[in-house]
Amino acid sequence: MLILHCPCCGIDADETELHPGGEAHVKRFGPGASDAEFESYLFGRENPKGVHFERWRHANGCGKWFHAARDTVTLEVFGTYSAQLTAPPQDIRDAVTAKRPGWSWRDFA
Repeated sequence: MLILHCPCCGIDADETELHPGGEAHVKRFGPGASDAEFESYLFGRENPKGVHFERWRHANGCGKWFHAARDTVTLEVFGTYSAQLTAPPQDIRDAVTAKRPGWSWRDFA
C-alpha cells in the first residue's frame, strides 16, 4: 500500500485517504493559447517507468493538494512537498539522485 506524508497537515496517509490528480508541474495555457498548446495541455502527459512527480489530494483529511515524487516501478516515495512550488525542493532532488545517479533534471533546471 502506498503511504504518503501530507505536507499541509503533517499526517502520514495511506492511498485510501488520498485522491490522485495526475502529473505535477504541467504547464497550463490560458485563453490566448494556440490549438497545439491547448492540445498538449489536455492530452500530453508523461507516463514514465521510474521517477515521476504527481499531484495528490488529502481527500479524507485536510482536503489540500500536494505533490509527491515517487518511483512508478518500485513505489518508493522520495518525498512530498507543497503544490504551490513550481519545482521539487532540493532535498527531494538530492534523494532522487542519491538513489538514481545520473537521473536527468531536464524539466526542472
